[in-house]
Amino acid sequence: MGLTDYLQAALSGARYKLLKDGTYYGSVPGFRGVWAAARTLEACRKELQEVLEDWIVLKLRDGDRLPPVGGKTLKIPSAVHA
Repeated sequence: MGLTDYLQAALSGARYKLLKDGTYYGSVPGFRGVWAAARTLEACRKELQEVLEDWIVLKLRDGDRLPPVGGKTLKIPSAVHA
């Protein structure tokens, strides 16, 4: 699974809530610390994608494993680990 497919698969499982103050909160189950809040649902979705992208970059930089999505994992080129 490539990066784009991995991101789309992870975001397809995102959960969104409309909070009492009228803002939206979104998170991706299985991705600890990946959440966003915004005034509109679309802004929340966009922010959540950016947070997920940054989270993946940090995990890869630190050599941490990424959680499988839909039973599949992200294929990481060997050059990234060099």
